[in-house]
Amino acid sequence: MIDVKDFVNYLKEIDIDFFCGVPDSQLSSFCDYVEENESNIIAANEGNAVAIASGYHLSTNNFPVVYLQNSGLGNIVNPVTSLTHKKVYSIPIVYVIGWRGQPGVHDEPQHKKQGEITLDLIELLDISYVVIDKDSTFDDLKNKFQNEFLDKLENGESVAVVVSKGAFEKYKIPKSNKNTLTREKAIQTVSDYLNDDDMIVSTTGKSSRELFEYREAKNQGHGNDFLTVGSMGHSSSIALGIALTNPSKRIFCFDGDGAVLMHMGALALVGSKSPENFYHVMFNNSAHESVGGLPTIMADIDVAELVTSCGYQKVFNAGNLEELREVLSKFIESKGPVFLNVDVDISSRADLGRPTTTPIENKDDFMKKLQGE
Repeated sequence: MIDVKDFVNYLKEIDIDFFCGVPDSQLSSFCDYVEENESNIIAANEGNAVAIASGYHLSTNNFPVVYLQNSGLGNIVNPVTSLTHKKVYSIPIVYVIGWRGQPGVHDEPQHKKQGEITLDLIELLDISYVVIDKDSTFDDLKNKFQNEFLDKLENGESVAVVVSKGAFEKYKIPKSNKNTLTREKAIQTVSDYLNDDDMIVSTTGKSSRELFEYREAKNQGHGNDFLTVGSMGHSSSIALGIALTNPSKRIFCFDGDGAVLMHMGALALVGSKSPENFYHVMFNNSAHESVGGLPTIMADIDVAELVTSCGYQKVFNAGNLEELREVLSKFIESKGPVFLNVDVDISSRADLGRPTTTPIENKDDFMKKLQGE
């Protein structure tokens, strides 16, 4: 294993001291360390991070670091091929990439395909890489930079450190906010206000896991819920597509603040199409809680002003359980699209499980219920 402090200090020794990216659970030690000790920007999405890093290089001629989960490789394809590639502007970047779904390593189904093609995709993007795992040493990584990576960076090419599970020694910083309502309790409370015809599209991460477990506990089945176990930031667009083609059903999107920020243009599209049966709930802890708890910038945003400017009819807010219960009936009885911001704690149960049904089974059950079968 590699101590993240040794790695980051070495990068600083070779004048690489700018960090930007989207947190990942596999990179949690690295992300926590740079958040606490270095100049670090947590970006809205991975393509956004590449663009910020490019601006940094243009301004300083130094090499930036962009960190991401391999699921975010899709978000960087455009800026890598049309901005940073040597055939375009030749902007060198050091990527630190968490390898979820690595072949031979147990992981969740949403990571399987991306894990299989991760190295092929990195090669296709003409990014040289090294894979580190629990048996790798700091000297191994340092030698890779000294013997190959630095020359490539000087030549305007990008390089990547692909991080397998357990490659970094543990480093963790405490995270908290002032909210008292847990996301799990908030999800349960909202779900209890819905009827058997209401459909839910829930975002990736622990939100979908908590919704699944609540349905299990109440023996309700899962046909009303589409669990977006991957595709971060796209749940509201999935819900929009459903709402526009099923106007007789109320469609609820259970979202997270990090997911909303990742593809914020979806808010404007929802407002523009203005489906009356669209109900958007954001469980807001101002953190990427599912991947370690580092902050988002949602706490700096006037949510009500943002959402109404995008065309939502009304915005409701709840900061605790009592407020949530008071506002839910007004929210659900409103003409959509409407938005409910629920401030929640940065916490989840240590024994929180994962869906025991497959994504295909979830899709089939959801479509049958949606189509009235």
